[in-house]
Amino acid sequence: MTTTHTLPVRGGRLHYEVRGEGPVLLVMGSPMDAVMFGPLADALARDHTVVTHDPPGISRSTFDDPQLESTPELRADCVVAILDALGAKTADLFGSSGGAVTGLALVTRHPGRLRTLVAHEPPLLELLPDAAQLRAMTEENIAIYQRHGVGAAWMQFMKNAGFDVSEHAGPPGEPTEKDLRNSARFFLHELRGTTRYLPDIAALRASETRVVVGLGETSGHLLTSRTSIALAERLGTKPTMFPGDHGGFMGQPNEFADTLRQVLAR
Repeated sequence: MTTTHTLPVRGGRLHYEVRGEGPVLLVMGSPMDAVMFGPLADALARDHTVVTHDPPGISRSTFDDPQLESTPELRADCVVAILDALGAKTADLFGSSGGAVTGLALVTRHPGRLRTLVAHEPPLLELLPDAAQLRAMTEENIAIYQRHGVGAAWMQFMKNAGFDVSEHAGPPGEPTEKDLRNSARFFLHELRGTTRYLPDIAALRASETRVVVGLGETSGHLLTSRTSIALAERLGTKPTMFPGDHGGFMGQPNEFADTLRQVLAR
C-alpha cells in the first residue's frame, strides 16, 4: 500500500509517498518526480520503507515563489524535512542524476542523516577538465529553451548528454501543462545549479556516510559516465555497475532493485 502526504515547509508544500516496511530508503531524482520511481519503489517495498517525493517546484510540490532556485542545498533541506516528518533519524538514499547531487549535498550539509548514499550518475560537470566548455553548453541549452521552447530544449539537452537523437525529429507528442511547468522549472531554475554543484570531496571522504557511485552498464557513451568516474576517482573508489543506462531504474526496475539491495547489504 502506498500512502501520500503533504508536508508544509517554508514557502511551500512537499508531496511525498511512502510504501512498504523495513529500513527507510529514500529514492529520488531531480527533476524526475515520484511517479518516475514508482516501479522501482514497488520492487523495493517488500523489504524497505521506500520514500519517494516530488522535488521542490516539480509536479505536486508547490512553492509560493516561482523564481525560487532549486539548488542541491535547498533540495537536501527538503529531504531532511521529510525524514523529520517520518521520525527517521537516519536512512539510506538512492539518488539518480540530479537526485544524486541532492544526496551529495545532504551528506555534507546534514552529517549523520544518511547511512549509505548511492549516487547514480550525478551530472557533476565541474569535476571534468572541459568544465568551462560544458558550462557554456548548458547556458546555450537554457537559451534554446527561452528562444525555441520545450521541444527544442529537451532535444538539445539529450544531445548534450550523449544520447542518440538522430531518430527523433521532435518531441514525442504534445507536452501537458504539467510537463510545461516542470520543464520551465528545470531549465530556468534547476539545471544551472545542479550541473555547477561542486561537492566537498574532503568532507565526503571523511563522512560516516558510505558513498557509493553508481553507473549504468550501458552508459559508457553518456556524459554522466564521465562525471561518475571522475567522482569515484576523487573518492578513491570505483563505480558500482547497475543495469541499463541513465534511466535503468525505469527500464529494468526489478533487476535494478536487486542490484541496489546487494549494494545496501554490503
